[in-house]
Amino acid sequence: MTDRRFSDVAAWVTEAGLVGTSEPDLVRGFCQRLAAAGLPLTRATVIMDTLHPVHEGRVFPWWRDEQREMIEYGRLAGNADAEASWRRSPFFHMLETGTTTLRRNFTRGDAADFPVLVELRGQGHTDYVACINRFADAGSLGEMDCVYSSWASDAPEGFSDEEAALLCGLVPQLALAVKCSSLLRITDTLVATYLGRNAGRRVLAGRIMRGVADQVRSVLWYSDLRSFTQITNTVAPDQIIPFLNDYADATISAIHEAGGDVLKLMGDGILAIFPAEQPGEACRAALAAEALLRRRIAELNDRRTAAGLPVTGAYVGLHLGDVFFGNIGSQDRLDFTVIGPAVNMASRISATCRLLGRNALLSSAFLASTPEPLRDGIVSVGHHALRGFDGHAELFTIADA
Repeated sequence: MTDRRFSDVAAWVTEAGLVGTSEPDLVRGFCQRLAAAGLPLTRATVIMDTLHPVHEGRVFPWWRDEQREMIEYGRLAGNADAEASWRRSPFFHMLETGTTTLRRNFTRGDAADFPVLVELRGQGHTDYVACINRFADAGSLGEMDCVYSSWASDAPEGFSDEEAALLCGLVPQLALAVKCSSLLRITDTLVATYLGRNAGRRVLAGRIMRGVADQVRSVLWYSDLRSFTQITNTVAPDQIIPFLNDYADATISAIHEAGGDVLKLMGDGILAIFPAEQPGEACRAALAAEALLRRRIAELNDRRTAAGLPVTGAYVGLHLGDVFFGNIGSQDRLDFTVIGPAVNMASRISATCRLLGRNALLSSAFLASTPEPLRDGIVSVGHHALRGFDGHAELFTIADA
């Protein structure tokens, strides 16, 4: 193996990082090229914390003779087994002692002084190298402040000292490429999580100029929870967030599975849209989401009742209209959202559910675009005044809602 071959690997990983190659493909391509260049590499593991609402980090394994899939792991806090395993790892020892590399060559008599090394030695491995590549404070994002990696060989003498040194010299370039790819993925996750999937895509596509908005036709969904104020005034404070999360999960998952996009969470209120390039299809999707929400709330209420927890239901208002979708706010703080009379109409319709004792109400504009076969069971509840709008609007409900 020559330095030139390693240079080719370095050139590849740099280019792959620049073009945004995914972390699994980066690790796989890096290891395959090292092995092809003559490095006696049998296994590798690259680990990186992430910024995600659910997962704490990701593990990218590579085995020479077996396909391995990426693993996402949850929070260590509160997981006694996971915490104990972490404290017995070489990486924890390295962080505690302030070292950035650790090597154990079993053919030279080095101790297998960590459980993972005992396992590797038992499987016939002869050498192990671990690296930690730290970020500066300014380069950290949440708990993502370094890249962990480990490298194993089953060659009769393990890695040569030259090979181990060259490997450790290349790993920072892989770490940088993995960090770049992770930041792209984290950015996409965060904007989708906090702005909504459609709004997130628009922001990442460059639609960030203040005052720029697109007029779009959409089905507007506005929902909130029955008796939310009364419930929050009577339950223990530490129950309020789990209560909201349970019902938000039921609502948001129903909207997403039906093809909608959630734009706003406002306490117990949720604003969503179903883009209406084909109005009939958008209405069908919104009705499917409403029906799915009813089933999920029924199942959720059964579970919460069995656990002695407070339960509720949802009011849903549906309207079809034109909205402006874009950036609104000051020079220092922008919001990517929808505005227009149609949004206000959906909100007022949802509020009327409470007054009429109905779980779902639909506007006449929504009903007019609803495909004929889906209108069975949709009935008028009369004409009603909606705050902020002139005249009286005819509203409709779903008989089995």
